[in-house]
Amino acid sequence: MDDPSLERHFRGHKDAVTCADFSPNQNQLATGSVDRTLMIWNLAPKARAFRFVGHQDTVTGLQFSPSGRLLASSSKDRTVRLWTLSLKGESSVLKGHTGAVRSVSFSHDGYSLVTASDDKSVIVWSVPRRCYVYSLSQHTNWVRCARFSPDGRLIVSCGDDRSVRLWDTSTKCCINTFTNCGGSLTFVDFNSSGTCIASSGDDRCLKIWDLRTNKLIQHYQVHSGGINSFSFHPSNNYLISGSSDRTVKILDLLEGRLIYTLHGHKGAVIAVAFSRLGDHFASGGTDCQVLLWRTNFDRKRYRDVLLQHSQRSTPDPPPHLSDIHPRAPHAHLHRLSAVEGITSEKTRRKRDKDSNSYRGEGGLTFHQDTNSQRLHNTLTPTPLCAHTHTHTPPSCGALTAFIHAKPSPPQKPKTNKMPTVLQIYSHYIFLYTLNLTVAYTHKQPTVSVLEERLTLTEDKMKECLRHQSQILKDLKTSGQRSRTASEEMDESIFHFT
Repeated sequence: MDDPSLERHFRGHKDAVTCADFSPNQNQLATGSVDRTLMIWNLAPKARAFRFVGHQDTVTGLQFSPSGRLLASSSKDRTVRLWTLSLKGESSVLKGHTGAVRSVSFSHDGYSLVTASDDKSVIVWSVPRRCYVYSLSQHTNWVRCARFSPDGRLIVSCGDDRSVRLWDTSTKCCINTFTNCGGSLTFVDFNSSGTCIASSGDDRCLKIWDLRTNKLIQHYQVHSGGINSFSFHPSNNYLISGSSDRTVKILDLLEGRLIYTLHGHKGAVIAVAFSRLGDHFASGGTDCQVLLWRTNFDRKRYRDVLLQHSQRSTPDPPPHLSDIHPRAPHAHLHRLSAVEGITSEKTRRKRDKDSNSYRGEGGLTFHQDTNSQRLHNTLTPTPLCAHTHTHTPPSCGALTAFIHAKPSPPQKPKTNKMPTVLQIYSHYIFLYTLNLTVAYTHKQPTVSVLEERLTLTEDKMKECLRHQSQILKDLKTSGQRSRTASEEMDESIFHFT
């Protein structure tokens, strides 16, 4: 995991930056400010920025449409504007709220718009017709934020009444309310899958609820000031938050811990936003600056991760270590002492006669599945490396090869000891245990496959033990019967004599 880095900073607003959003094509970043303007920053090098003027008061929220052709903005002037992204900067005005409009959000298809206002209402608008559709009015105080779910079926809102409300867009009814909040709530949003919602506010806490169980699943209190906004990473594994304590914090939601605190702003951080692919994020605050950061801690693009996971969906065959990021040369390639080349049959027989390098108990010979390399008796697992921040693939390629047992040429029995299949599985257990040790140490994806094989091998070993025990019992019983029969025969011969 690499540290996030500051890539660029933008100056152009004359007052605090209140909101930010990336365009779907990731070529532009839009920001709104207390100076009543919107800025469109082109992320290409040396590209021009555009300033949109039209609102009569502070711009409180903005968002690009899913197609990227429109930009919606809300303002304290009680209006919502839909901007056409052109040099002319033309916009349509939506009026319906009687108080300051605090937030704006598009539906997944771009046909609807939801806004929250100080008039205690949430209004849904039709984008194609540029008109009011319906309102949701159960909050008892100012509504600070409202958002559509990723599928458009739900709306979540929060406000100064210290509640988070969940609405059904088909019935237009409130279907759930979360009230265990310690103060006014300023921001709320869905994760990218729509299974969870998070809220933040003046109580310095960030809470995440699972909508499938309607339970609070995570609770973070990592800021020393109120949390003004946050943004989920597209993978849902990370979350960034901006606070009045002048910091941006990055949370690892899988491990449930704070992983980074970024100091770059000279005042309160009011707006934060991830890009659509999660490789960048932006922050803005009262210092009038917009900072563009490179994520780095999630190097691979989310789409590439999903593609790689789909290619690895089957555990047979297991992925090779070269597939695991970061790519690096295999350390076992230079361990020549552990691997020998192919030798002639005459040399092999002579070596087998002189030592037991390749021969196990019961006359078993071990070789690799490819028959191209033979394991030497000096084969040992790779020493466990010390914990570092960089993940290097372990040198266990020789261990991860499939090892098979092959019976040696027939030999004269030296003792009455029976060669059993149990010895084969003993070697399997040993080799798989070494694999698991190395895999667990480096946290590689082969752990689940090796665990499954080890479990199957243990079950097979138990079955062999049961069969062997039964065979021994049968042999013992048959031996007793044979002895009894021979004694009876001797007695009958004696009597006959």
